[in-house]
Amino acid sequence: MIQTGKHSVCKIMEEAKRDEEESKQQQIWSWGAGTEGQLGTGKLEDEYLPQLLHLPFLSSAGSISTLACGGAHAIALTSVGKVFTWGRGTTGQLGHGEMLNSLHPKPVSSLQSYVITHVSAGWSHSGFVSDTGLLFTCGDGSFGQLGLGDYRSQSTPVKVDYFANNFVNQIACGMRHSLVLLKGNQVYGFGSGKRGQLGISRDKIKSVNLPQVTCGLEDVQIVSISANGDHSAAISADGHLYTWGRGFSGAADANLPQLSLSSLRCTKAALGWNHGLLLTGDDEVLMLGGNYHGGLCDLEKMSAVKHRSDSSRATLNEVIGLDGVKVVKIAAGAEHSALVTVDGAIKTWGWGEHGQLGLGNTNDQTIPQTVSLSPDIQNKEASLNVYCGSGFTFAIRSLSVNPDNIPRN
Repeated sequence: MIQTGKHSVCKIMEEAKRDEEESKQQQIWSWGAGTEGQLGTGKLEDEYLPQLLHLPFLSSAGSISTLACGGAHAIALTSVGKVFTWGRGTTGQLGHGEMLNSLHPKPVSSLQSYVITHVSAGWSHSGFVSDTGLLFTCGDGSFGQLGLGDYRSQSTPVKVDYFANNFVNQIACGMRHSLVLLKGNQVYGFGSGKRGQLGISRDKIKSVNLPQVTCGLEDVQIVSISANGDHSAAISADGHLYTWGRGFSGAADANLPQLSLSSLRCTKAALGWNHGLLLTGDDEVLMLGGNYHGGLCDLEKMSAVKHRSDSSRATLNEVIGLDGVKVVKIAAGAEHSALVTVDGAIKTWGWGEHGQLGLGNTNDQTIPQTVSLSPDIQNKEASLNVYCGSGFTFAIRSLSVNPDNIPRN
């Protein structure tokens, strides 16, 4: 009995040490709108400065490999394929089996037996993809955005049987629609289609509750998809950007995917409600739109900004104030933007009403401003990432670790 007690104490000490090491390996900050618990701070209030989070219970499930931030909820995917969600849950988007908010990250228990490899958060729905190509959705289904053949909401992730004989690679959740990318490059859309964001027909489609093929991409090798607001985008293996749905800067809506600037080579797209960001192969950021908060710009300096356009569909603008700084990560909220520079600085701009720019105030910003993270660790081996929800922002700093010490599945 005594030995058992000692063993238990040792085990507790080992777990505590592992939790401490995990916290050293990864730091997570959040700021902005927080009145529905989406910041994970345990408080129901906005934060104007980055808040360092303490989430020890995540350590047993591995470090966070990616975050997906929606209207007012967040999804964390860990390095071992487990999923935690928190924030607004009133339509079931947290997947906890109830229509309630959660102040703290909780595991999505119904997915515990799966290894999840991809997640996405829409305005009020969520999507999860497993390593075996299964797709699960939950949350608001009133526009058919869950792809389950009805318009009901679900509080627990439900497998999308339409893809039972296919291998799903990615899901992208927008305001009221969803996109799916299959292994083999085919793209599907479902949910609201009133602005052409599904890309399934030349005619206007109000909504569909079962996945339908997005037209015009059948012969294109698509490697990533994006959705937010009523916008949709895809990037091909050769770096071409395709957009469809609501037009940017007053341009006409596109019911089918359109190639944007054929000479451009993109590595990532991030969409907001009225703007989009593109990261090029040259580590440069370009902006779609710009008439609204997320793309706020100094009109007096617009003449100095290079415009790039080869169609009436979209005009791309360089972001003012970066002065040639190389960028490695981009993110877009509803009407604010964030990026990470090659030297590890986070910059934000756009709408600031809820403190989502992390600058200590609620001011809007027309030029990217540097966000201060505390404690500030100067570590060349650390990687920094940034994620935007509609009115809130997360940052994660991960330190490189010895791969021999990483637990295997």
